[in-house]
Amino acid sequence: MTRVLHLLKGDDTELLLTVLAQQQAAGDELTLIRLPGAAAITPPAGVTVLRAPEDLSYEALLERIFQADQVITW
Repeated sequence: MTRVLHLLKGDDTELLLTVLAQQQAAGDELTLIRLPGAAAITPPAGVTVLRAPEDLSYEALLERIFQADQVITW
């Protein structure tokens, strides 16, 4: 199982939602971090969603970046 961290800053979420669904179907562990200015979205069930810095400090975000197998920015 691949740990994938998605960082969302913008508001174009159509491709993001498609990728999340595909990765979830592949059995990946998915986390979506909404950065300031990011669009509010409803990802597939089972995707962990956190907001930085409200739910997660920037220090904790940096730790998650290094722990992830793959990081994708949007």
